[in-house]
Amino acid sequence: MLIWSVVLMGVAGILAGGALSLRQQRAHLSWIIAVWALAGVSLFAAYRLTLL
Repeated sequence: MLIWSVVLMGVAGILAGGALSLRQQRAHLSWIIAVWALAGVSLFAAYRLTLL
């Protein structure tokens, strides 16, 4: 299960970078919040997988 945790952490990093990019492009705030939320959920899932 450790490999999936690493994959999810990578996805969270990509999503966080996307959120920062959207912020720089002055996208609508709801898109930025949604991408940050997905990054947070991905990190939480990775954390939960490490506990198994």
